[in-house]
Amino acid sequence: MESRKDVAGATPGARVDGEQGRESKRAFFETCDVLSLHMRLLDATRGIVTAADLACMKPTALLVNTSRAGLIEPGALVAALRAGRPGMAAVDVYEHEPLVDVDDPLLNMDSVICTPHIGYVTRDEWEVQFSDVFDQINSFAEGAPTNVVNPDVLGRLRDGT
Repeated sequence: MESRKDVAGATPGARVDGEQGRESKRAFFETCDVLSLHMRLLDATRGIVTAADLACMKPTALLVNTSRAGLIEPGALVAALRAGRPGMAAVDVYEHEPLVDVDDPLLNMDSVICTPHIGYVTRDEWEVQFSDVFDQINSFAEGAPTNVVNPDVLGRLRDGT
């Protein structure tokens, strides 16, 4: 069953649990202390957070984006942070990736914490993931590849076709 949210950000299930939405999108942004984005980037969600939305946030508010930079209108986050609304941000995604420009404004703001698009990673996950990668490299080097997406290619390479 698909969860539907109203403009005020509350799902029917949240209301059952006693959570209340806001009367408008503007009121939602005005009252947020922490806003953490957790959405897929689709045509319907691209730019869903606008410069006007950010301008409504408290100077003490924190915006967290570990989903996709495109959820926020281009240029809006930097401008909003410079204007002090929201007052802080933590980002793991950027308008231009990979982020290699050391002069990027987000990297140079004291009110922003930036991670290199790995904010989802825990130490345990990192160890499991890279252990698996090394195992796959070793298997390939030994002539017995594992987790091959297109095994037909390996057969053709062996046959010289």
